[in-house]
Amino acid sequence: MKKLLFSSLALIVIFAAYATFAADKDSKEITIKGDGKCGKCALKETDSCQNVVEVPKGKNKGTYYFTQNEVSKSFHDNICKETKKVKATGTVKEVDGKKQFTATKIEVVDK
Repeated sequence: MKKLLFSSLALIVIFAAYATFAADKDSKEITIKGDGKCGKCALKETDSCQNVVEVPKGKNKGTYYFTQNEVSKSFHDNICKETKKVKATGTVKEVDGKKQFTATKIEVVDK
């Protein structure tokens, strides 16, 4: 009985540690640089206006779809009607095969 209880407790600890490390991996803040566009107006991929940054090369290569938060909403007028080079800092996670970016800071940068 003690072996079963000890084994069960060990498995619970292992799963809890894995969940903690997986959450830390997803919440790591990164900075991306690329072409800021509107997902609806420029890319025709979303039903409503949404910030999207396309990173052409480097370790963060890909298309990032921004979640709707205050930072993203207040920045959207900068890129809704025209593409601009942007730099964004935040966290990223993959949802349904797409990179979902939660921005803490977004700015237009010189080419």
